[in-house]
Amino acid sequence: MKVTVVGTGYVGLVSGVCFADLGNDVVCVDKDVSKIERLNRFESPIYEPGLEELIEKNVKAGRLTFTDDTKQGITGAEVVIIAVGTPSLPNGEANLSYVDQVAKDIAEAMTEYKVVVTKSTVPVGTNERIKAIIAELTDVPFDVVSVPEFLREGSAIYDTLNPDRVIIGAENEAAQQKIAELHRPLTENIVLTDIRSAEMIKYASNAFLATKISFINEIANICDKVGADVTKVAVGMGLDNRIGKAFLNAGIGYGGSCFPKDTDALIQIAGNVDYNFKLLKSVVEVNKGQRFYVIDKVKKALGEISGKTIGIWGLAFKPNTDDVREAPAFEIIEELLKLGANVKAYDPVAMNNFRREAGEINVTWCEDALSTATDCDAICLLTEWDEFKTIDLQSLETVLKQPNLIDGRNVFTESQLEQTRINYFSVGRRDRKQTTTDTITQ
Repeated sequence: MKVTVVGTGYVGLVSGVCFADLGNDVVCVDKDVSKIERLNRFESPIYEPGLEELIEKNVKAGRLTFTDDTKQGITGAEVVIIAVGTPSLPNGEANLSYVDQVAKDIAEAMTEYKVVVTKSTVPVGTNERIKAIIAELTDVPFDVVSVPEFLREGSAIYDTLNPDRVIIGAENEAAQQKIAELHRPLTENIVLTDIRSAEMIKYASNAFLATKISFINEIANICDKVGADVTKVAVGMGLDNRIGKAFLNAGIGYGGSCFPKDTDALIQIAGNVDYNFKLLKSVVEVNKGQRFYVIDKVKKALGEISGKTIGIWGLAFKPNTDDVREAPAFEIIEELLKLGANVKAYDPVAMNNFRREAGEINVTWCEDALSTATDCDAICLLTEWDEFKTIDLQSLETVLKQPNLIDGRNVFTESQLEQTRINYFSVGRRDRKQTTTDTITQ
């Protein structure tokens, strides 16, 4: 098919590249000229493993092109996919201004029938809004279809090419079947539904996963107090088929572009119809507090934080991405600085993005894991990059001023720590702290 994708963020770019790789003729549109220039040089504006190679492959094969001319990009397409951002407004509602603008651009460029597909995460009723905007500006026939995305940053290509399911919401059966045909090479597990249900499925899915994360973090906090091990609790829970093992990794809370934004938006959606979504409000509250777990552990390790040097491993909200949106590192570093600490920080990929978003802050930026830890009174692991997971702990112990490791992602095991004198503090597991010069207790 001839497919145009408007928006070259995580969803739009990955979707466009993957549809091209399946043999479709794809045009990716973005008004940011610098992005298009980079993409035409096979440089991805986002970090996603394997994406640049896939871009180059499909551009050279003639299946993938990039343009900043929206009208040119839309003209001739059978399917136009809206994949622009819907960031949160101050009140938590989704900002639909970019979606509205794309709808207007589509209407102005249309000369023949098209199927307009919404992949952006939008509140219930937005596809009807898109339909109304387009219909007001053109008499050319079209249909609007909702196809919410479920990809994970860091594994977006795999998730796009191997989806658990594809949700297709539509009013017109012919349009629905056309979009099903586009997705059928990816999976036979295609759910056909109405538009409003498709919109709701996206929010409900993310809200449930966020709830699962906050739940296991609450369990971890109790384990911390009663002497249980949350990692073993999670294994026991996850073996129950009704629960499942995914999203039961205790840590310092979720971040990124989806869960914080979508939970806030769903709370607002509920509020707009006079429903108080108390459970989800608690999920958000738990998540906001969980990131300060690291601060509590630093205090437990050091007592007084003022004047101490604290290292930070990881600034992205998760590994294998340069996305720092809603990353716990922002608030953790801010709190450490407020408490008078000297902060050193490093991330293998997300340093530039973090520094740009953080602005002028008094942090020493480092070049690798060990230089970050050198002369620190404690090192805090916030993002479970492989570089940190595979670090030689004996070398780490050697460079630390005080051998304190605060593991916000429960990366390390007792057996890995056995040959070291590192004081180890994790989430929902017993602390490992030396009590004398010769003894380590657990």
